[in-house]
Amino acid sequence: MSETLLSAKPSGTYAIGGDLPVVRLGYGTMQLTGPGVWGDPADPDEALRVLRRTADLGITLIDTADAYGPYTADLLLRKALHPYRKDLVIATKVGHTRQGPNIWTPLGRPEYLRQQTELNLRHLGLERIPLLQLHRVDPAVPLEDQVGELDALRKEGKVQHIGLSEVSVAQLEAARAITSIVAVQNRYNVADRASEDVLEYAEANDIAFIPWHPLATGRLAQPGGPLDEPSKRLGVTPSQLALAWLLRRSPVMLPIPGTSSVGHLEQNVAAAQITLSDEDFDALSKA
Repeated sequence: MSETLLSAKPSGTYAIGGDLPVVRLGYGTMQLTGPGVWGDPADPDEALRVLRRTADLGITLIDTADAYGPYTADLLLRKALHPYRKDLVIATKVGHTRQGPNIWTPLGRPEYLRQQTELNLRHLGLERIPLLQLHRVDPAVPLEDQVGELDALRKEGKVQHIGLSEVSVAQLEAARAITSIVAVQNRYNVADRASEDVLEYAEANDIAFIPWHPLATGRLAQPGGPLDEPSKRLGVTPSQLALAWLLRRSPVMLPIPGTSSVGHLEQNVAAAQITLSDEDFDALSKA
């Protein structure tokens, strides 16, 4: 495939919240950090090249979080792409604290969520965050206090839309009783569909579904895996097949595969041009 034809745009578009149109195949920044999502990347220059290449490839949704690094991914994003294109939608998250590599602790106290939102605005160089997601629901804090604080920030003009991450249908419904929720980000891929009910709820209510872990961090691409034989038959990579399946699965699905390599980024974007037949989609769904 020639470089001039490589684009995320064939994946289609979706309007988050009705007024944030994005190309459905996006990019997630988590892998731009050091081991354990902690500290700086081994190759900061390549990280910047990856982010700048997303613009060349027509990606308009970039998902990040203050907890990545922490702050590492946000600062790289600003360095690479600020001032931002008008069509770029940056989705970020608050509500997770970090105490070291691979350590994640939810904290949903309203004053902390406000502090982190202010830091996101500063680090990203934004006047308003297009999509702010609650990274995790803190079981020690009433949901209405957590979502209520994000809604207060929205009313103040610091946030345009609110989303949730890793929630149940019951939590999503409870949050929607407090304010408008336009996106949900749960773990989901062709081999892990524990959030199928959340996806179905999102689709029925026109809520964006952003699947994190869309490639199972490479496990789906391993030889002998569930996608190995069908990908060879179709002449694509297992990762591309996994992304094509997600894009076909639902019109509200917005995959955000992450990588620290320009080459892998381009391979992922090529999935936007794969059209699965009904037979291939059904076979993968049953595998």
